[in-house]
Amino acid sequence: MIKKIIVSFGLLFSAASLAQEGTASPYSYYGIGDVRFKGTAENRAMGGIGILNDSIHVNLQNPAAYSALKLTTLSVGATHSMTSLKTSEAKGDASRTTLDYFALAFPAGKLGVGFGLMPYSSVGYTVNSPSTSPTTPNRYYTGEGGLNKVFLGAGYQITSKFSLGIDANYNFGNVETKGLRAYPDVYLGTRELNTSDFSGFNVNLGLIFNTKIGKKQEFLASATYTPESNLKSQNTRKIATFLGNEIIDVEVDIPVDDTEIKMPSKFAFGAGFGEKSKWFVGGEVTMQETSGFGNRYNDITNVTYEDATRYSIGGYYIPNYRSFTSYFKRITYRAGLKYENTGLVVGGTAIKDYGVTMGLGLPVGNAFSSINLGFEYGRRGTTFDGLIKENYTNVFLSLSLSDKWFVKRKYE
Repeated sequence: MIKKIIVSFGLLFSAASLAQEGTASPYSYYGIGDVRFKGTAENRAMGGIGILNDSIHVNLQNPAAYSALKLTTLSVGATHSMTSLKTSEAKGDASRTTLDYFALAFPAGKLGVGFGLMPYSSVGYTVNSPSTSPTTPNRYYTGEGGLNKVFLGAGYQITSKFSLGIDANYNFGNVETKGLRAYPDVYLGTRELNTSDFSGFNVNLGLIFNTKIGKKQEFLASATYTPESNLKSQNTRKIATFLGNEIIDVEVDIPVDDTEIKMPSKFAFGAGFGEKSKWFVGGEVTMQETSGFGNRYNDITNVTYEDATRYSIGGYYIPNYRSFTSYFKRITYRAGLKYENTGLVVGGTAIKDYGVTMGLGLPVGNAFSSINLGFEYGRRGTTFDGLIKENYTNVFLSLSLSDKWFVKRKYE
């Protein structure tokens, strides 16, 4: 059974890894693209809260949670996104399938260690603005690429109530954007091709406090802090004239400065309570100083940034995880809500994001492994001031395999 599941997921992720345009949003043109959610499917289904320190599930949002692991855990996830884009004059649809993360974590006494790979941000859009008269050009814009991160983290249980953790991340990637302009009655058009190669390091610090508040209930508090860091961007720009299907006539390299993008600091605090392996409810607030954020190129003038804030609430419920008679009683039911001021301000209008999430944790094989299925429906942006409103539906899936590794055999 487990082998078949692994093969199926392997085929899924092979397909997903070939199409790492993780967004269809025109807003991904700005900055380093559309910043992706950096947690597991389990957390995402609960509104994105990263509070829980679980003994059999990886928490990629707070490295202090590694210390709670009792089993070695392999976790992989992917998402299929369907987006409806609408302006005051037109609308369109797009879909993407992407790999979300690959992570492996294992316990070593009071220490837990984890490492893996995940997308950090994505650029992926196509915008077509046809001419309305002989004096206005046809415009066509595309963008693709994104930023990835490799991470190595560790968490240590200082006392029975406190755990500390740290993640070290190397961020890297490439973004290419292209713009075409052609007047209806003009023989040649112009093409602008921009590329940016990114690289940089940052760290993420975490703290978790856990205490009993009754015979069965417990209280959890979580905090993470990501200090400000810099991301180097090596930029190039080429201007060309083209004929027909982008047959290049003349291409000229235009000097542009390499830039150093400030990666803003981020602080998140959350708290919740519940009964372990039964139910939990909590909330989290994330604040990011994106007001000092920059774009890949210094000549983008229609966008500014303000500090970003995200609010998330969510939780889970398991009827009876020890039930031998009912499979449905062992399923984990998850749900949550989120609201985010993204910090992006286009043409003087702040871009905001609202969403509702839900999911199921389906036990497979032994009692510690699961398939996690989740759904997210949300809205971002607006049709006012000539902007774009996005209604999106995300279906996400993960496999969490937990077992004892590195155990010396008594008998050969």
